[in-house]
Parts: sequence; C-alpha cells; structure tokens
Amino acid sequence: MDKPAAATAADARSLAALSAVRGLPVIPFHNRRWDGDYLTAHRLVGSGALGDVLRFESRFERWRPTIKPGWKESADPRDAGGILYDLGSHLIDQAIALFGRPVRVHAEIDVRRRGATAPDDVFVALEHRGGTRSHLWASATAARLGPRFRVLGSRAAYTVHGMDVQEDALRAGLVPNDPGYGIAAPEAYGLVGVPGDERSEPTAPGAYHDFYAAVGRTVRDGAPPPVDLADAITGLEVIEAALLSARDHATVALD
Repeated sequence: MDKPAAATAADARSLAALSAVRGLPVIPFHNRRWDGDYLTAHRLVGSGALGDVLRFESRFERWRPTIKPGWKESADPRDAGGILYDLGSHLIDQAIALFGRPVRVHAEIDVRRRGATAPDDVFVALEHRGGTRSHLWASATAARLGPRFRVLGSRAAYTVHGMDVQEDALRAGLVPNDPGYGIAAPEAYGLVGVPGDERSEPTAPGAYHDFYAAVGRTVRDGAPPPVDLADAITGLEVIEAALLSARDHATVALD
C-alpha cells in the first residue's frame, strides 16, 4: 500500500484486522527507510557514534510555488492530500523507526501558496520516550533549503544536505544493478563531529531494491514484512494529532 496506507488511522486499523482474518500481509510503502542518507543516520544513531540523540531534525523541502493539479492538492480528507500526508508521512515514519512511538505532538500547518487549498508548509515536533525530540519540516515554499538531516547527539552531530540520489537515477533510466546506482558523490557526503573537529561521513548506498526483496521474502516465506503496518498506523495517529495540535494551537498527548 502506498504511504500512509490509509486516509485515517481508523481505516488502517480496519485494514490490519482484515489482514489478520484473511492471513494476507499488508505492507506500507515507506521506501524512504532505504534512502542512503537515512541508512547512514540510522547506522550512526544505532552504533552510539553520536551519543544520546538529543534532537533529530529532518526535512523534505522544495521550492514549488506553482500548483500542479492532482490529488496531492486536494483539501478533501478522503483524498489524504496535502504535504503532511505526502512527504510528512515519510518524515514521521523515519522518526518512528529510529526512536519509537512519540508521546507528544506539536504542529504548525499552513497553506501558503496563492490558490492552494491543501497544506503546503508544515512543521511537526515529536517528543519520544527517553527525551529525544524530532523536529520535522515539509514544505513546497522553501526558497532556500535546510539540511536534509541534522542529528544532534551528546557526543557528536551528523549533518547532510541534498536528497537521496535514487529517484534521479531511476528517472535517468538506471536500475539497481547498474554500476553507480544509489551512490552519492563524495562532495554530497555529510559531516560527523563537533565544531572544529569534523570528518566527512560517506553516505550509504541507497537501496530501494532491498525493500522489494524483503516483500518477496514475506510473500513467499512468511518472513516479517520490511515495514510493519503497525508503524503506519502510528504514523497516521501522529498525523491526526498534528492536525489537532495545529487547529487548537496546543500540544497533543498520544495515548
């Protein structure tokens, strides 16, 4: 199922119940877990190289002031349009995969472009158990782009700019077994360290194909899915809490 798997958390829970009754897997397409920069951040966080993560900053920012008609621009809740459901679902999923279900959600959701009806500029702050905070930005109105990731730890930080290279490679006609597929250029590598003592950190190869290989193992062999539907349900609960937060100008506790 394309992310975020359903238009509401309730629909996603119904989908999970149907999956259990039928004995058929439902696998959300959160392929951004296989972006090279995310794989690098995941490794650095998991290895303890950054120490305790204090703040995780993540951005999908674009400069697209002209509206392109389509479902993504729909304000109808049934369409799950707007940038929070589109790019925001990836940002939220990555934060959940790294730090688990958040306990509190705060959001700012705006419609900035002339003629737009669906949100196109969003900030979501998550507080995770253990104290890590995720600050997530998704925007179509960013005239200057911030870092893709800035992960601030008690020992060091990881910062990287730019987007994963796989979409551009696929548009250019490459496939995953072609030489150079998914490989970021050295000048696009991120930095790890502290002020005055930083080193270049090679970006892991992007690997969307690993998602599909894992889907194959789930379908053929009954292996665990590469993305659990429960994570997508949590992501939708976060999105719905973000909508409440922005509406009421309040922090929302996630039960």
